[in-house]
Amino acid sequence: MDKFFLYARKSTDEPDKQVLSIDAQLDELKEFATRERLQLVDIFIEKQTAKEPGRPVFNQMLSRIEAGEASGIVSWHPDRLARNSVDGGKVIYLLDTGCITQLKFPTFWAENTPQGKFMLNIAFGQSKYFVDNLSENVKRGHRQKVRRGEYPGVAPTGYLNDRVKHVMVRDPERFRLVQKAFEWYGAGDYSLKDLRQKLIKVGLVSRKGKPLVMSNLQRLLTNPFYYGYFEFNGELHEGKHEPAVSKQLFDRVQRVLADRSRPQKRSEKLFPFRGLLKCGECGRAITSEIKRGHTYYRCTKKDTNCSQRYAREESLASQSEEMIKKVALPAAWAEPMLAKCDEASAESAQADATFVNSLKLQIVAIEEKLELLLDARIEGVVTNDEYVAKKNKLLNQKIDLEQGVKERKSAGWLEQMRAFILEAHQAPEFALAENLQTKTNFLKTVGSNATLRDRTLHLTFNSPWSILAKYDMGSLRDTDLIPNFGKTEFWLRGQDSNLRPTR
Repeated sequence: MDKFFLYARKSTDEPDKQVLSIDAQLDELKEFATRERLQLVDIFIEKQTAKEPGRPVFNQMLSRIEAGEASGIVSWHPDRLARNSVDGGKVIYLLDTGCITQLKFPTFWAENTPQGKFMLNIAFGQSKYFVDNLSENVKRGHRQKVRRGEYPGVAPTGYLNDRVKHVMVRDPERFRLVQKAFEWYGAGDYSLKDLRQKLIKVGLVSRKGKPLVMSNLQRLLTNPFYYGYFEFNGELHEGKHEPAVSKQLFDRVQRVLADRSRPQKRSEKLFPFRGLLKCGECGRAITSEIKRGHTYYRCTKKDTNCSQRYAREESLASQSEEMIKKVALPAAWAEPMLAKCDEASAESAQADATFVNSLKLQIVAIEEKLELLLDARIEGVVTNDEYVAKKNKLLNQKIDLEQGVKERKSAGWLEQMRAFILEAHQAPEFALAENLQTKTNFLKTVGSNATLRDRTLHLTFNSPWSILAKYDMGSLRDTDLIPNFGKTEFWLRGQDSNLRPTR
């Protein structure tokens, strides 16, 4: 009496899909084996697609058949055994060699005869056709979604798939947290590891409720989806979804990532003021050393008789904190300034119209280049790699121009002032940061020509930070700061009429 292996398979190992498939197959096949009086010697269960060869359970079953442990297979349908030409050919070859003497299916007739093997070949071919056709239909659907600006996949962190409208919408719980992730990392104050810990504390986790792993966090920060575009088959496409961040913030994050991936010299890690300061007397570089547990900075005095003495790092840290406070705006001042920006937006709209039209003409020119590039690709004038590289370059130019249009439409120079006000409002956080590198990075942003003279830190504030520094914002009380939009200048109007700018 022939011995049989029972083989049941479903196409996925996800527990929430095809939940009843295996159980249903087993029940039906056991009843079938009893009815046909087949001797079952083992049961094989597999949760993997048969589209590609290489299923471990299936291969183990065939190996045991070749070893003579059984000579027949019971399965629900030939498509459970194979949906690819390699596995289908292997089954038929074992029939030809006599290793398999019988195949039994409740839903298909398959005798070990020339006619039976011919019908089995047709069944395997139909199964392969079904898979190939399904794959092509899915790809066609994906291409159509891409043309409509819809990302054909699972929504990334911060978004949700709307299964009714078939679009991606913001996740009410995580969208703002993703924005904060870009803002925090773009400020340059966190490593990826520190950012991950901060995001865990504020509750940004995966859909399964687990903290984001480092690789996922890095993919999040480099995904163009968050500024309104997405990649598909190596190409960049414009999306219809709501962007989470601006292209400028996204680019700033990429620069921080690139800087942090660059190997730092040991001195850069240990002595943050080295890259910031020069000697205020002779202009030589500032060096540093550690003595008795303290870090000291001094002029290198190379080829000169400079008289400058050592300055302790703690003193420089305190001075940099006070310097940052000079340009720090509290909320009580920032909010009315932002309100003034809103009032002026309408007034400047007409003045920006000409510039916006110029940007739009450049966008149209790029779109024409993209059409010509596509024609060249279709005609075989350029290779696919050349096409993708040039297309991505043109799309990035288009993104920058479109961002410029958005800024100008909302009074772009006012938006720059708005961004400046918000950054000045964040200055207290930089002033109080424990990481000295954070302080020095911010000082590089707001000023230049930093020098050390008589153990005192000196800095020339860049415009418009120089305006805030002139009034020494850290010393002001009960004042209302008003921007002079015409001159991009500020003046003070407060309760204290004797208030004067510091010299």
